[in-house]
Amino acid sequence: MDRRPCLLERVDHVAVVQVYADGFAALPLRQKILVWHLYLAALAGRDIYYDQRHALNLEIRDLLENILRHDSEVAPDALAEIRRYTKLFWINTGPYNNLTARKFVLNLTRDALVEAMVAAGAASGASPETLVDRLAPMLFDPAVDAVVTNKMPGHGRDILLESANNLYVGVTMAALGRFTERYGLNSRLVERDGQLVEEVYRVGGKYDREIRAIVRHLEDALPYATPGMADSLRALIRFYHTGEEADRTAYDIAWVRDLSSPVDTINGFVEVYMDPRGTKGAWEAVVYYVNEEKTRKIQTLAANAQWFEDHMPWEPRFRKPEVIGITAKAIEVVVETGDSGPVTPIGINLPNDQTIREQYGSKSLSLSNVSEAHEHTSAIEVRTRDGKTYYVMTDPAAFREGVGRLLAEVQRIKGEGDYEAARTLFETYGVHFDPALRDEVVARVDALNLPSYMAIVMPRLTPRYEREEIVEVAISYPLDLETQMLEYSAFARDADVLATPAASR
Repeated sequence: MDRRPCLLERVDHVAVVQVYADGFAALPLRQKILVWHLYLAALAGRDIYYDQRHALNLEIRDLLENILRHDSEVAPDALAEIRRYTKLFWINTGPYNNLTARKFVLNLTRDALVEAMVAAGAASGASPETLVDRLAPMLFDPAVDAVVTNKMPGHGRDILLESANNLYVGVTMAALGRFTERYGLNSRLVERDGQLVEEVYRVGGKYDREIRAIVRHLEDALPYATPGMADSLRALIRFYHTGEEADRTAYDIAWVRDLSSPVDTINGFVEVYMDPRGTKGAWEAVVYYVNEEKTRKIQTLAANAQWFEDHMPWEPRFRKPEVIGITAKAIEVVVETGDSGPVTPIGINLPNDQTIREQYGSKSLSLSNVSEAHEHTSAIEVRTRDGKTYYVMTDPAAFREGVGRLLAEVQRIKGEGDYEAARTLFETYGVHFDPALRDEVVARVDALNLPSYMAIVMPRLTPRYEREEIVEVAISYPLDLETQMLEYSAFARDADVLATPAASR
């Protein structure tokens, strides 16, 4: 039985847990050093995602962290609320709930925050009153920039203007209709003097400082990488320099072709969920190594992927005659930043480019050291007992047949591009609900006081040097969200640390 601390604390509806990277200490030194350089690359880009989430995120974070770093004279009640809000801010990379996309606020008065800043000496360059008054709408008013990603703002409202993220500035959907993007995934689109301008995420472009630091650490990793991984890292470095779509494609292909490296990373602009258009990529990084024992178990499934495809419940004409390149690995995560952490996925299946997936395959990764319970309710019959509603599966065979029919219909819709059938399916089953049942479920869940989602505290790596060479990389576990977040932010502020791993000695 594992007696190591796991659940560290609850912050409102969030469970904060410590993740352990079992087996790291036994890795060969070259792999440890490789992980170390990739770990630094992951930390170097963390502030990109903060800025993508909201234009004021970094400024607000600095204000809050300055108070927590010098909190001895701050009034206890005010400090407790600032600490609660800051932890949620760290967990969600800004003041927006990871599940609902809606803003949460600081439950303090304007004057109480000013007093806390004065007590902590936390206003550098501007008076506390001036700084708080400028940031007050974001800190205190839930109606200002209320939703980070608003795909359904209401009739007549623009999804870009009603979304608070920093992926577009002054741009409307109507204006986009007259503009052709060259850098859809990796740029911010701004309106400037009546023209739309793409601010490209690359060396020399937007996020130049952070991207140069990422590239430096990726270059430092190259001597320790396997040949396949080195090809992937060189392609990623080139993409970070040019920002061109062709170089992004070349990187995705090189990454998915590397099937044997025991250490790997994801680093770049990947998922597009934060963009209401589903175009702009949010920056993220994950560094991990393969857990060989756990991988052997799931590779049995991957090896039989063709059998599963042949026995799927949809029509044979929609089945793939040859399943290509499904790589299943159980991995131990060392660090996740940006769009991947502290709120973490439990699995990864990349790349997202469908053409690459069809021609070169994909990597399916099970994050074996990230545990999160998922409850799936399946129903055939609705029953009520003691005022509570239950969905009960009374006929497993019928349930299985129904799921098979649904999968077959979804695959047919995808294969034929049947838009009307897709719309009918969603409008019939996907967007309507019983408000009374919704209220009952909410009340029952609230009574259980369960966390809504999970955030992780990651391992800490520390290199040991002799004569300017790394001779060991030690792993430890902070067991404290606040400690780790303050360490990460200090790392990002230090230009020397961003530039060179040696400066972190």
